Amino acid sequence: MASKNYYEILGISRNASEKDIKQAYRRLARKYHPDINRADKSAEAKFKEINAAYEVLSNPEKRKKYDQFGEQWQYADQFSKSGGQRGVKWDFGKGGTRFEYGNLSDFGDIFSSLFSDSGIGSRTKRGPRRGQDIESPIEVTLEEAYHGSTRLMQLQTEEPCTACGGTGKVGNRACTICGGAGVKLNPRRLEVKIPAGVKDGSRIRIAGEGRPGLAGGKKGDLYLVVKVLPHKSFERKGDDLYTEIPVPLATAILGGEVRLPTLNGSISLKIPPETQNGKVFRLAGKGMPQLGNNKYGNIFAKVKVILPTNLSEEEKKLFEKLQSLRLP
Repeated sequence: MASKNYYEILGISRNASEKDIKQAYRRLARKYHPDINRADKSAEAKFKEINAAYEVLSNPEKRKKYDQFGEQWQYADQFSKSGGQRGVKWDFGKGGTRFEYGNLSDFGDIFSSLFSDSGIGSRTKRGPRRGQDIESPIEVTLEEAYHGSTRLMQLQTEEPCTACGGTGKVGNRACTICGGAGVKLNPRRLEVKIPAGVKDGSRIRIAGEGRPGLAGGKKGDLYLVVKVLPHKSFERKGDDLYTEIPVPLATAILGGEVRLPTLNGSISLKIPPETQNGKVFRLAGKGMPQLGNNKYGNIFAKVKVILPTNLSEEEKKLFEKLQSLRLP
């Protein structure tokens, strides 16, 4: 099986999308599953090939290695360590290079969701198995990440079609309930709590909202992967916020106070006399909350001196006088 072309096994092109790979696997898994083709002994071997191909091509990292190294993709890391030299022979164990594929009983993929309620599955009895976890992106504003919030989400969970048992057919005809897909979408509304302090890549776990389990097993979990949207005034680095604060020229020279907006209301910032353009003030504890505790990051405010415009004649004379006083 090591010499087989995974793309040909699934009947897809090398530039197939993740969606194409998933659809091809579903179609072939239904067609060649051993419990559906008990009289055809070759179906089981074909089914194993399909699962092995899907296990690699559905994983972006494994697929990248397979595209580069072909049937020796499993040893890509070792090959890279050799500097990519041609002619390097890898010998793993007494029998030379061995190619092993995951045990189908551990293959927790879409197949579980297709057949979990249908009674079609392994020919040997197994105990309850937990459903597969799934991930979904969620975008939040910086204000939501600061204060925390709740979000009402419309979910489309995938459930096996009970009318056709996940096969997509009733008799010789396509199932009218699922349209031949073998699965149906179940729309649900869910209130999600976004904790204060989340950042890009944070994962919010929602228990029991993943794929259904097998043989009465528990559902998997849903993980929302957070993307924090850019903000017009603040740049976030970890738990710290960076911003610019406009300061009038006279205030920068003579000193005074300016108002600085934050994500929790504006505050007064004291500007010392003769503050230079570009000076950075650190405001401790005014940044983002740290996820899971009561500590906060800082705000770093960079002074941007605002030069006056549309000067009156009297103002021009005052600046000219100042210039004469500053001449050596």
